[in-house]
Amino acid sequence: MTGASRAHKSGFVTRGLQLVALVASFALLWGAVRFSAREGSGVADVAALGLFLMAGTLASELLEPLRVPHLTAYLAVGIVAGPHALGLVRHGTLESLQPVNELALALIAFAGGAELRLDMLRSSARPLVWATITQCFVALVAMALVFAAVSPLVPFARGAGVAFLVGIALLEGVLAITRSPAAVLAVLSQTHAKGPVARFSLAFVMLSDVVVLVLAATVITLTRPLVESGATLSSTQLVHLGREILGSVSLGTTLGLLIAVYLKLVRKSFVVVLVALGFGFTEVIRYLQFEPLLTFLVAGFLVQNLSKQGEKLLASVEDMGSVVYVLFFAIAGADLDLLQLRALWPAALLLFLGRTAVTFGSNRLAMRLAKDASLRRWGFAGLVSQAGIAVGIAASIQRANPSFGAAFNALAIATIALNEVFGPVLFKYALDSTGESSRAPEPERSHAS
Repeated sequence: MTGASRAHKSGFVTRGLQLVALVASFALLWGAVRFSAREGSGVADVAALGLFLMAGTLASELLEPLRVPHLTAYLAVGIVAGPHALGLVRHGTLESLQPVNELALALIAFAGGAELRLDMLRSSARPLVWATITQCFVALVAMALVFAAVSPLVPFARGAGVAFLVGIALLEGVLAITRSPAAVLAVLSQTHAKGPVARFSLAFVMLSDVVVLVLAATVITLTRPLVESGATLSSTQLVHLGREILGSVSLGTTLGLLIAVYLKLVRKSFVVVLVALGFGFTEVIRYLQFEPLLTFLVAGFLVQNLSKQGEKLLASVEDMGSVVYVLFFAIAGADLDLLQLRALWPAALLLFLGRTAVTFGSNRLAMRLAKDASLRRWGFAGLVSQAGIAVGIAASIQRANPSFGAAFNALAIATIALNEVFGPVLFKYALDSTGESSRAPEPERSHAS
């Protein structure tokens, strides 16, 4: 038996054992659920966490030969185990696990801010400025037009008046320009990609969050008179928006300086500090009516660029990254409502395809204006994914517009699900194709294909 055949046989046996272990993980969760006396109990919560960690890791290794992003495997495990498929993880359990999501988002924001180095921003300033204009403002209008074209397939928009259609189209537009920092960071963490596409995607997704949060609050406020009968435009909400942004930046600055001092003087048990910030401090920020994601992003940015402790912060976050990403995306997958997706799939599919096309076209325009050929082909790939931020904005739209908010949110979640599943696959393919991924194919092989 040759060395190649032995290696092939060994790999086949390893995959077989991983598949057996994956099935065993689901079987153990099934037993734990049947043993648990009530939904959302401690046994069910611990069993769900165990399944997500073990099965998510095993599934990502099984799909590794197909060059599928790990987070896609995590999503798949969550979908299969979730209440809308096998029902091994129930709604009550998902609600109990929401604090884990808060921790994950806090760590993702810290990492995103710490990855934004001033020298990187300066070197990419021209593409970032043009991309912000096209991907945030031009794309918002373009997606509003796409929604207007798709509106005959949307029950709550069918036959509506012009003012109402304009209002909900603008709401869809602002929802469409949200991106997923978690997906970008997860793919970059897996691939260790280095290059213009990786740098641009990370910098733009993080910086655009600030613009999107401002635009979302502004559009929600301005469109209420168009979509809600009797609603009037109030300056109070705009004042609240300014307070939220300034407060988040100020609190993030203070937190960043405190973290830098802690890392320089104490250094020990910083992982415990991060967990405490993710679980406890997030609630304090929400109580103050500030934006947690913006607060933690500013803190990470300041630690990286105004001190010498940035690498320590990144190392601590990366130590927890393997666990954080598995849980975040597995919970997101379990939370996807497959029934909504099936009911709204024609409109959701057209919005997904339209958004991808608009993102691609906006990128081509931005890079032509910026005169940057390196990003003209694949610069859009990291901007397709959506996740937590989009879900949060959809929920805000629902709260602000009770007459149609639930129906709008259902369509939004169905569309986000498609972006969440296919976006990371496209981004990883782009990194592999450009040779930026550490696991990219050999140049001659990729050229031949």
